[in-house]
Amino acid sequence: MALKATIYKAVVNVADLDRNQFLDASLTLARHPSETEERMMLRLLAWIMYADDRLQFTRGLSAEDEPEVWLLNDHLGVDLWIELGLPDERRIKKACSRSKQVALFAYNSRAAEIWWQQNQAALSGFDNLTVWYFDDAQLAQLIAFAARNMTLQATLQEGTLWLSDARNNLEIIPVNWQQPQ
Repeated sequence: MALKATIYKAVVNVADLDRNQFLDASLTLARHPSETEERMMLRLLAWIMYADDRLQFTRGLSAEDEPEVWLLNDHLGVDLWIELGLPDERRIKKACSRSKQVALFAYNSRAAEIWWQQNQAALSGFDNLTVWYFDDAQLAQLIAFAARNMTLQATLQEGTLWLSDARNNLEIIPVNWQQPQ
């Protein structure tokens, strides 16, 4: 019998001072049986960093033709494609051709740095690609927020994200490896 996804609920209050975006949202995350809590929380963090009423989680690991998170426009075109991990160049090229904006959240320190050295030149040719890097220490701290029912407050300002709940506070400073041209 196949394992089923574990459902997590998150009530998130986002104050993005850089974009002047203030949002309260109730989110449902389905954690695939093969997905770690770390990766699931990174998906949630990606949603927080690009918070929008229309931003939605996709089938993720279950769908090869979809990103982890996306923002569709009124004509079902993709305005924002958010990818996690260390995808191959073909997947990034596909995302950049289908979407106005693409954000990649790279993690896993040792592998990510090698991957970036090997792919940086090729990825620099994509004008609509942003690459964020999260080190292992920050992601390890992020797991403390993981619970089946979460209530989170997030504030973003000048490249820093502050995340808190009733028990934890965390300052996250993602490293920007690439900005859109």
